[in-house]
Amino acid sequence: MTRYIFVVGGVISGVGKGVATASIAKILQGKGFRVTAVKIDPYVNVDAGTLNPLEHGEVFVTDDGTECDQDIGNYERFLNENLSSVNYMTTGGVYYSVIMRERNLGYGGKTVQVVPHIPQEVIDRIEKAGKEHKADFVLIEVGGTVGEYENLLFLEAARMMKLATPKQVLVVLVSYLPIPESVGEMKTKPTQHAARALNTAGLQPDIILARAKVPVDEPRKSKIATFTNVAVEDVISAPDVDSIYEIPLNFEKDRLGNRILKKFGLRESKRDLKDWTKFVESSKKAGKAVRIGIVGKYFEIGDFTLTDSYLSVIEAIKHAAWQLKRKPEITWLSAEHYEKDRKFLKELERFDGIIVPGGFGSRGAEGKIRAIEYCRTRRIPFFGLCFGLQLAVIEFARNVVGIKGATSGEFNEKAKDKVIDVMPEQKTLLEKKKYGASMRLGAYEAQLKKGTIAYEAYKKTMISERHRHRYEVNDTYRDALIENGMVVSGVNPIKNLVEIIELKGHPFFVGTQFHPELKSRPLTPHPLFLAFLQAAGRGRKK
Repeated sequence: MTRYIFVVGGVISGVGKGVATASIAKILQGKGFRVTAVKIDPYVNVDAGTLNPLEHGEVFVTDDGTECDQDIGNYERFLNENLSSVNYMTTGGVYYSVIMRERNLGYGGKTVQVVPHIPQEVIDRIEKAGKEHKADFVLIEVGGTVGEYENLLFLEAARMMKLATPKQVLVVLVSYLPIPESVGEMKTKPTQHAARALNTAGLQPDIILARAKVPVDEPRKSKIATFTNVAVEDVISAPDVDSIYEIPLNFEKDRLGNRILKKFGLRESKRDLKDWTKFVESSKKAGKAVRIGIVGKYFEIGDFTLTDSYLSVIEAIKHAAWQLKRKPEITWLSAEHYEKDRKFLKELERFDGIIVPGGFGSRGAEGKIRAIEYCRTRRIPFFGLCFGLQLAVIEFARNVVGIKGATSGEFNEKAKDKVIDVMPEQKTLLEKKKYGASMRLGAYEAQLKKGTIAYEAYKKTMISERHRHRYEVNDTYRDALIENGMVVSGVNPIKNLVEIIELKGHPFFVGTQFHPELKSRPLTPHPLFLAFLQAAGRGRKK
């Protein structure tokens, strides 16, 4: 019998529902159960592929090519399992399915209504995820906060499931407890209101995760319990931590896992998270710092920095650095600054390694190209991811091969020397405005060349990695690139597409057409990130 745990948020967005969901899933997995997780995004977008990273954070991609919310990445990292399209849904996707079913007479001529047909579609998808993963527990994170109109239909789905099978459904409320600086006291009233808002949707929280800057004390727990109708022991302290990977261990201090099992009528388990605990403890003992600069454009939003745009890159750096017993120090570097004035490039000297991550569009591209040239000529370890590979090829073509007008078809469709371009079959799709179908999405194989950095990292000749792009290295220029010293160390065996490039005689200069960060896990760092961090950690020979 599959059990379902809905995780909803109160008071503010960004309260940590995603990592709370992933942490509960990890705790239950650690107790020996099969667990999966589902993310519900309350957006009319059919998937996350069209969402702006500055507004929403990174777009995570699964093996089957699903463009989804970054929380799916956290689920995969915590559970160490690959998820798929059944683990993600949006308002737009749900409505689209219902409308298409109605158009195809799937409802047998019945009047199709928002209630119950939309919530029922949500329920069907949740149950499908449980069946496909053969799960004992399905965690369902509902995006947004309670009291919003946007997620009301998803809460209705939870209510319908709770009504139909009350012994199989729990509701967890993740709510924020502010500490106004002028008052100096932790306030429970916002959480009380969040619980009341959940009550108006026909749901009662079974457990409240009390998010706050510091641990929640007993008087505050008692007050929350009294005014929200939950037991004191079901108010779980969730203070800020240095690393998200500490959260499961923090929850277990309040015996969250066994509280959940007890509520489902299951026997308590003494099994714990030994490997996870060892990993967290080792991360705290990291020694000498390794300084990594990320040259991007999706992090400056007004007066604030949105690091979620490159969340998986950040976590992949951490995984590799911690395994090498190094402390990662990550700095955000603006590509647009380098476009305005080359003198800013000197700041790259301060870093042990530079990453140019994925992206779309011409904004900041020339600044990134300048940064790549600086790394190549001054022997600074460089790692280019997807767009980073494409720009590395353009830089090499211009400054080494001598093709001064080298560029990408993404920047100028009419350019003469498009060393990066779409494939012929993709151009037809783009002309028909089928933008999603023109992308390489999901897992593709790459054959590695022996004796290269890539082969030494993977220790095998055939790999599978996740993609999200529509522009490729133009094969017309491949021979010229190779003749001038570029090594094509990874190639897709089906379409003969360039997957990995690198340079000989450089401490580390590697670009990948895929996104290796998407498959890095806490206990098994990605091999290319390990190789990059090893090179960065060796220090530069001036």
